Amino acid sequence: MSARSSGGRAGISRSGTEYPDTPDGRYFVVRGRLWRKSNPELSPSLRDELVNELMSARRDVRKFKRDPQSLSEARERVDAAKVALGERGPVWWTDGAPDFNRHLAANTPYADWYAHHTRWNKN
Repeated sequence: MSARSSGGRAGISRSGTEYPDTPDGRYFVVRGRLWRKSNPELSPSLRDELVNELMSARRDVRKFKRDPQSLSEARERVDAAKVALGERGPVWWTDGAPDFNRHLAANTPYADWYAHHTRWNKN
């Protein structure tokens, strides 16, 4: 999910679906679930490098489906890239707010925002 996680605007999937960003810019929402965005403090060159590594590792996950050792290594690379991007692991914000990564928006402090957003943005 990191390829769409930079910048402050809502992302667009390959299918044309819009993924809205939370007002604080920490998450984007897919099918009602919050996904942590990458750290906006990363330099563009480092972000590009990490996204390239993430995409390479994801390709290797598909490539090595029948090789358990290589598959495990590729999955570790995916995880390491996502942690380095700030999408997993310790949060990148410093205000002490908890992490709601992978939570349903309706079950978080973003519930009212999400309910309002979905009510006014239906196709």
